[in-house]
Amino acid sequence: HQQTFLNQLREITGINDTQILQQALKDSNGNLELAVAFLTAKNAKTPQQEETTYYQTALPGNDRYISVGSQADTNVIDLTGDDKDDLQRAIALSLAESNRAFRETGITDEEQAISRVLEASIAENKACLKRTPTEVWRDSRNPYDRKRQDKAPVGLKNVGNTCWFSAVIQSLFNLLEFRRLVLNYKPPSNAQDLPRNQKEHRNLPFMRELRYLFALLVGTKRKYVDPSRAVEILKDAFKSNDSQQQDVSEFTHKLLDWLEDAFQMKAEEETDEEKPKNPMVELFYGRFLVVGVLEGKKFENTEMFGQYPLQVNGFKDLHECLEAAMIEGEIESLHSENSGKSGQEHWFTELPPVLTFELSRFEFNQALGRPEKIHNKLEFPQVLYLDRYMHRNREITRIKREEIKRLKDYLTVLQQRLERYLSYGSGPKRFPLVDVLQYALEFASSKPVCTSPVDDIDASSPSSGSIPSQTLPSTTEQQGAPSSELPSTSPSSVAAISSRSVIHKPFTQSRIPPDLPMHPAPRHITEEELSVLESCLHRWRTEIENDTRDLQESISRIHRTIELMYSDKSMIQVPYRLHAVLVHEGQANAGHYWAYIFDHRESRWMKYNDIAVTKSSWEELVRDSFGGYRNASAYCLMYINDKAQFLIQEEFNKETGQPLVGIETLPPDLRDFVEEDNQRFEKELEEWDAQLAQKALQEKLLASQKLRESETSVTTAQAAGDPEYLEQPSRSDFSKHLKEDTIRVITKASHEHEDKSPETILQSIMMTPNMQGIIMAIGKSRSVYDRCGPEAGFFKAIKLEYARLVKLAQEDTPPETDYRLHHVVVYFIQNQAPKKIIEKTLLEQFGDRNLSFDERCHNIMKVAQAKLEMIKPEEVNLEEYEEWHQDYRKFRETTMYLIIGLENFQRESYIDSLLFLICAYQNNKELLSKGLYRGHDEELISHYRRECLLKLNEQAAELFESGEDREVNNGLIIMNEFIVPFLPLLLVDEMEEKDILAVEDMRNRWCSYLGQEMESHLQEKLTDFLPKLLDCSMEIKSFHEPPKLPSYSTHELCERFARIMLSLSRTPADGR
Repeated sequence: HQQTFLNQLREITGINDTQILQQALKDSNGNLELAVAFLTAKNAKTPQQEETTYYQTALPGNDRYISVGSQADTNVIDLTGDDKDDLQRAIALSLAESNRAFRETGITDEEQAISRVLEASIAENKACLKRTPTEVWRDSRNPYDRKRQDKAPVGLKNVGNTCWFSAVIQSLFNLLEFRRLVLNYKPPSNAQDLPRNQKEHRNLPFMRELRYLFALLVGTKRKYVDPSRAVEILKDAFKSNDSQQQDVSEFTHKLLDWLEDAFQMKAEEETDEEKPKNPMVELFYGRFLVVGVLEGKKFENTEMFGQYPLQVNGFKDLHECLEAAMIEGEIESLHSENSGKSGQEHWFTELPPVLTFELSRFEFNQALGRPEKIHNKLEFPQVLYLDRYMHRNREITRIKREEIKRLKDYLTVLQQRLERYLSYGSGPKRFPLVDVLQYALEFASSKPVCTSPVDDIDASSPSSGSIPSQTLPSTTEQQGAPSSELPSTSPSSVAAISSRSVIHKPFTQSRIPPDLPMHPAPRHITEEELSVLESCLHRWRTEIENDTRDLQESISRIHRTIELMYSDKSMIQVPYRLHAVLVHEGQANAGHYWAYIFDHRESRWMKYNDIAVTKSSWEELVRDSFGGYRNASAYCLMYINDKAQFLIQEEFNKETGQPLVGIETLPPDLRDFVEEDNQRFEKELEEWDAQLAQKALQEKLLASQKLRESETSVTTAQAAGDPEYLEQPSRSDFSKHLKEDTIRVITKASHEHEDKSPETILQSIMMTPNMQGIIMAIGKSRSVYDRCGPEAGFFKAIKLEYARLVKLAQEDTPPETDYRLHHVVVYFIQNQAPKKIIEKTLLEQFGDRNLSFDERCHNIMKVAQAKLEMIKPEEVNLEEYEEWHQDYRKFRETTMYLIIGLENFQRESYIDSLLFLICAYQNNKELLSKGLYRGHDEELISHYRRECLLKLNEQAAELFESGEDREVNNGLIIMNEFIVPFLPLLLVDEMEEKDILAVEDMRNRWCSYLGQEMESHLQEKLTDFLPKLLDCSMEIKSFHEPPKLPSYSTHELCERFARIMLSLSRTPADGR
């Protein structure tokens, strides 16, 4: 742990001289606080370092380590001020903060250091940043990838790091009443005549864009829509004079303010009342009464609230947060007539239909001078009863609070009493009292010994040069044993034993006497004493067990009483149901946002993560939202009144009574807008189809032209539609001589098969494995053919070939030899394909027209073709047959992707390698999902895919570090084009620990730059790029089309596969 302590000392003191830190740690005997005091007392100087130092951070609960870079810069962590007392206080506070944070969250100081480096740099550089909105993800060229599936919810595109916008807007859009208000909003009729002040200048355009956006979310045919226009209006208006972006909570506040202003203009136009009703206020704003005492004087006043802020730190659930927010100061003083104390209570007098709680998960670290995120776990229910906080229930609530306080005080007493039973003793080590009494009983009951255990061991230990005690019986045994039973010890044996016992080893050579007990025991104890002691200890132990059990039961009973305190019928009349949870993952000033929203129609949770909208569950929501797990936690909870059904009620057709869906719910102007957009998308689909059709036609014409130019029999056979892997020839020059060679081989094999193996004859002839096997089988079956005719010869040949293929399928081969590539039937046998499919495949091979160049082969081919025609459709499922062959084609394609990817990797062409390895992994994963032997070694492909990404990340980082514009841009292109889109592929399977570690290494490499000084334009590019890299969504983004594969013959495929696998086997194990 020395490195961890050194990192902590470096973080706290700002001193980077390793020797000084090690000496301080040594002088303090490993005590961190003493080491800090030692360093600060000596006023150690911090040497300036230009290099970036890296250290490792252990994540709690697993064995992962993250390499993190931090700049040794006193501007980042400034604890070197002149005021020594202030410095000591800052250090003490820092240590206290670290210890408290670890106890509450399980997060180590090192992990906090990661976030501090990130947050400090962003805070320092915020003022000089002028971000330009850029698209995070490119749209797929294929519009069908962007097509909405049936009535699936629509996602929102992340434009310029605006995942927060998607989370907030989707939560509001899924409130049907809010949706109706926005869609049916009409600007004031006199809008053109109104004075164009700043507020109206932005509110009306924003409402227009928000209506368009909501209309698209309702009726678009696209999978996701682009909110750029609304986002731009929103972002531009929220920049302050120093160009700092406001907090996300501020965006939400401002958004509701704008909506309120826009509807206020409309409300004032439509009514003559002094205070016209504003639907936004009616929906989101409530009132509470403040009752308090200020310096002994009572006061009451009513206040309006929208989003209700709650502190998270120090509380375990939502009710505890609410209780703390509703009571401030000395509450007892509220009920006392003569008191000088101050305090106040909040009581809800009017709750809004939509109640939003803003969870404050950020606090300012005084020691470090910047905010930090609180990762504590905070639980919240799906249904929240708010009766206890209502003004009308304040008397009964006060009574219950007093009762709960009394119970908690009593609970504290019981827990302290129980602790004395469970941790008994006056020294530093404490044990359960029941165990102490049990140990005492066991000691008293042990066999008493009259001699000292030290004397016994000394007596049994041999002296140097003597015969070890285990070679002789004990004194008692010697006295009672006849001399004939004594072991004979010749001089030679004694000398040998003596020579071996020169080095005395008492713990290995000495035998403990049989009457010495294994455990300590009392020296002297009488039967009467033991009887009395056992009686007392038994009685005391029983008493303690009963007392402990009673205390535990009392504690459980009090806990249950407190839990049920507000469960009576009168206190469950105001139910609020959880509608949406907005989640943030990251640290105080960087991270990603998404939302969980309840689908009230389908009664299920949905996850809205930018363009990805997926089905979810309460369990997933709990894991991501409660906190305490990684860095994800809820920052906003949206509850709706469970009795206000109008919030989620659908609209119905007045004539038919059927619910209105989709575009039917839109007013005429928005319906036209959506239909126009849908027509543009339909046109895009049609153009894509036309392009594909034209491309297919061109390929068909090109294939026809090649077919006319080709004169070989093999090409003719391929044109007939047989699978290319059945007889695709090599590109070598042997094809034109195939007929003559085959005839010669068959004749020669038939004469010599008894004396010489046909495999040896054919070894040097370049032919496909399929043809080799058939030719050998026909050669071996010649005698049967001559005696019994073609049909018998066919059966003999096919039986021989099948037996050969079964043998190949069962053979244990090295990695470079994969018989599945040699023959499709081997693949089928290993994967237990149905026998009918194997039989039909073999018949098709024996029925190959390439076997028609002599009489014997021609006749056997005819028999095979006749057998094929006899197979009835119901005997072989043609769809299943085609699926098996399709899988084999995919297996060959996967092999090609793997070969080319690994070859490029060895040539250090990592971009080309990555594209092929990604395709290989995805295809292979799909194959392995059907069976263990359907694909290749998943761990091998995963390793090189991961290494490829790490190599590319390293290249991109080096380009960025160069500081030259061209190199920096090239580095960011690599990250945006190849690294970022592929990271979700590594995060999909959370069981792959190495992949998750690689992703975190890549992210932390870039986060480390935030702690370094750099040009402002580089800082701007880095800050724009980081949120893309830190996006924690599992959505697989669209990326490059799969690379085209060259045409390999089976011979070439097997040869290249063997070559590349042999080269990998020569790679050291630690390199793979």
